[in-house]
Amino acid sequence: MKRQAFVLTFGVVLFSIVVSMGMLIKVPESNGAARLAGGQGQGNDIQAGEYRRLSGPFTHKNLAIFLIHGKSKAVGKTFLTLQEALLQKKVVVYETKSVNELAIENFSNEDVYVQSGDIVKGGQQDRMIGVDLIVPPKSGRMPISAFCVEHGRWSGRGNERAGVFSSSADAAATKEIRLAAKRSNSQGAVWENVRVAQDKLSQNVGTRVNSTVSESSLQLAVENTRVQETAESYIKALANIADRSDDVIGYVFAINGKVNSADVYSSNALFKKLWPKLLKANAIEAIAELQTEKFNPVKPESVKTFLTEAEAARPSEKAVTTRTTMVTREDDSNILFETRDEKQKGEWVHRNYIKKN
Repeated sequence: MKRQAFVLTFGVVLFSIVVSMGMLIKVPESNGAARLAGGQGQGNDIQAGEYRRLSGPFTHKNLAIFLIHGKSKAVGKTFLTLQEALLQKKVVVYETKSVNELAIENFSNEDVYVQSGDIVKGGQQDRMIGVDLIVPPKSGRMPISAFCVEHGRWSGRGNERAGVFSSSADAAATKEIRLAAKRSNSQGAVWENVRVAQDKLSQNVGTRVNSTVSESSLQLAVENTRVQETAESYIKALANIADRSDDVIGYVFAINGKVNSADVYSSNALFKKLWPKLLKANAIEAIAELQTEKFNPVKPESVKTFLTEAEAARPSEKAVTTRTTMVTREDDSNILFETRDEKQKGEWVHRNYIKKN
């Protein structure tokens, strides 16, 4: 009896020490869920698909982020992002003089991953890529869907080359712009939502963000000094959260206490490459939606419900290229876009969840 009492007492003490230190406690559940004891960043069981657990929220002002943890797959680990490939001069994005179609060519021996929402700057008008695309090595010229995020200009700008696009440092910053392109396929709706985003940013940063060089350019509005300075506080507060664990493969974000969107990737490596661009876009959207009224923090249960319900909708499938397939699931409240790599037997590379309302 004394030995049993000692073992029981020791076990209780050890458990108390572990909890007080905020260590990771594995929960023996069939879905591989785990809990994280502690304060901000507290782990929460997640029941959505292949993901192990959800941690967070990590918050700054009106932006809250939950990290999604899971096992990395081989697919996607070695992809170059569009911005990497442009900087390394391994890819060229060509102007075609068609508003809604550009051309891309990969000169390297590596796969390049292009994500819908990526803004390419230059050409005759700044564009937003309309669809996820895997560009294979030595691809030759390939068409790629695009939407104009600048209205009126149809010539080279300053020292930029009119025939090609120079960079892709930013992504479209609001879900309304993304939905207008990915769901509605409407150029008019994209232009209208760019205008709305510029007006909201102008109001919330206290100065007109439209550039005198091109008033309609979303990219130049994002580059406005006041917008950049305001966004920097969000980025500084949240940039390093993804470095806390090497099993982070995605995240969900909420603005003003309401779930907005999520992005999940097949590997931690691909997620980390894209995280700075994603976070910057989220910060700019949070600035555009900044409100003075108090709001209730988003609950982990709401996040889990969002992911689970989006995955439960009936799928539809569309071939983007022979290499890339897009699977869409949509219900009244949510839409999920899943990008698959046919070279890897249809393994998914990216899942983009959007809360429609």
